[in-house]
Amino acid sequence: MKVLYPNTLELDTAALAGFPTVTLHRYDARAPTLPDDLLDAEVLITWANSAANLSFAAQHLPRLRWIQSLAAGPNDVLAAGFDVARVRVTTGSGLHDRTVAEHALGLLLNAARRFFEMRDCQLRGEWPGHLGGPQPDRAPGTFRTLRDARVLVWGFGNIGRCLAPLLQALGATVRGVARRPGVRAGVEVFGEEALPALLPETDALVMILPGDASTRHALGRERLALLPKHAWVVNVGRGSSVDEDALYEALVKGEIGGAALDVFEQEPLPAGNKLYTAPNLILSPHAAGGRPQGAEALIVDNLRRFLAGQELRNVI
Repeated sequence: MKVLYPNTLELDTAALAGFPTVTLHRYDARAPTLPDDLLDAEVLITWANSAANLSFAAQHLPRLRWIQSLAAGPNDVLAAGFDVARVRVTTGSGLHDRTVAEHALGLLLNAARRFFEMRDCQLRGEWPGHLGGPQPDRAPGTFRTLRDARVLVWGFGNIGRCLAPLLQALGATVRGVARRPGVRAGVEVFGEEALPALLPETDALVMILPGDASTRHALGRERLALLPKHAWVVNVGRGSSVDEDALYEALVKGEIGGAALDVFEQEPLPAGNKLYTAPNLILSPHAAGGRPQGAEALIVDNLRRFLAGQELRNVI
């Protein structure tokens, strides 16, 4: 059985070598086609593949039975045209928890401590005296520290579970929002129907929503208007979950404190896009994940399950 693995990630193939009926084949995930001698593969591992590569695979791998994506949300695979009734798709959920949580924490600290503003002043050769010296401690109606800050994590899943204790260690109060309410990892998680009550009590909103039709522009004008004027929005989920026009207007009008975005509706964000000049906006180039950690362990576990005819982990 041929298993194709991408050249976009250095996998420890020794960890995958304990299957006598399996042969591993490295392929160019950016190439528009696959070599003829790989077209009888039954398993395809994907990571940062080009759209053309995935489209070719969807049309030219007749024996394909399983795709292991290493992305937390494999939108690229689902959009490529694979016959999902015949081909099982599993995600890399869990592989990006720590890196995305760390990035979200960094964006929150950047926002609260105004590092972005200090850097802007430095580049202009100005001394940001208004950000130094004696300052009020946790003044009401401000977001200047994570201590006692009210952080709402919308899309509270594996990444939220990883992020919450980091925030709590710095003194933040963390609540979550998900499709199903409950208590997860000691954090109270509310259903989305509670958003009208939760947003006005939020100092920082961290969005980790998946990108699908149900979450498109989940944060629009109406919900932005519910946030306090000092509140920040941090998005490390999918760009489609934020109405960028509405967010830009809120930033320009000073209706929210600021935003830190790692994901966008169109990536790369086109030159000249108005978000580049929006006030109090921190922009990062989809850098929160990008380093799937523990990929080999997930692949090995799922490969064992696949060969044994068992249920796979992270099935779409």
